[in-house]
Amino acid sequence: MYIHEQADWPHFRWDEESLLSRLAALRHRQGWLLGQMEAMGFSLRQEASLASLTLDVLKSSEIEGEVLDAGQVRSSLARRLGLDRDALIPADRHVDGVVEMMLDATQHFDAPLSEERLFGWQAALFPEGRSGLHHIRTGQWRDNAAGPMQVVSGPMGRERVHYEAPAAARLEAEMEAFLDWFKAKEQTDLVLKAALAHLWFVTLHPFEDGNGRIARALADMLLSRSDGTAWRFYSMSAQIRVERKAYYDVLERTQKGGLDVTGWLVWFLECLDRAFDATEKQLAKVFEKAHFWHRPEAAGLSERQRLMVNRLLDGFEGKFTTSKAAKIAKCSPDTALRDIQDLVRRGLLVKGDGGGRSTAYEIAKGISGDGSHD
Repeated sequence: MYIHEQADWPHFRWDEESLLSRLAALRHRQGWLLGQMEAMGFSLRQEASLASLTLDVLKSSEIEGEVLDAGQVRSSLARRLGLDRDALIPADRHVDGVVEMMLDATQHFDAPLSEERLFGWQAALFPEGRSGLHHIRTGQWRDNAAGPMQVVSGPMGRERVHYEAPAAARLEAEMEAFLDWFKAKEQTDLVLKAALAHLWFVTLHPFEDGNGRIARALADMLLSRSDGTAWRFYSMSAQIRVERKAYYDVLERTQKGGLDVTGWLVWFLECLDRAFDATEKQLAKVFEKAHFWHRPEAAGLSERQRLMVNRLLDGFEGKFTTSKAAKIAKCSPDTALRDIQDLVRRGLLVKGDGGGRSTAYEIAKGISGDGSHD
């Protein structure tokens, strides 16, 4: 029997004693982190928030097996946040749609959640009405045309079925109950409510596709309420991506258990705590990047060069070659090579392994946050 088949569904229960110390410690850490952010300058807060939102969009999609272009995601976010200096790469409609959904959830976290708003989010995820090669229903609840909704993970052909969602005929009433609960004045701590919203929504799986990403956006929306700010400094989705197997395992156990969801709530709180650990590392990168751009050697760089260096500072995956730099900056390989050679002369980049066309470049070691060289 699945959780949604229980007689007293959806009246979740949990052991408060098991959560009390974890929640108190997490809330203390959350407050400390937000205090640190308030002490940062405005430009650094912008950079930290942009980095966190970029990570959130990328990793939430990766959990579903979809890899988005990091440069497009960052550029789309920057454009919508008014950070024109970072909006350097055109983004396709699909990336823009994912970004629009995430920003609506986190920047307008106090706005009421409605059926129409959820329909808009799901339609934004699939602007062409397709998921891969398949046409899907958008802006409406799923129907029974494709049979029972099964929640799966893993590559096509080797999917693992974790549980089965409620029948489509139940969705109208089920979603009405969910939305009433979501809009009700908080009697539950907002961090716990974020965990419950995530669980409840993925249990219902009301859409033909996009349910996981929307469930995580709903959790982010409530976490933003708990923070009391639209600035984002941590990414729950990034941590879930790291722990994807554990994430699906705990969801599966919860779906096949009773309505005592203590195990899910404990996992969610502990995962969020580990997301805070990752945030400290992310902030270190933000500070390092800020110090980098204050170096005298970085003055007077062209927009192409700034774009190249930012991609490296943001954690470029693979070897950064002239041909890749040309694609990033949308210029000829000869122009990219001249730009890179100038960056090497300035001491900002160094040659890596290889030679000729396979020569790779990286940020010069020894350019540290305190502005000194080794």
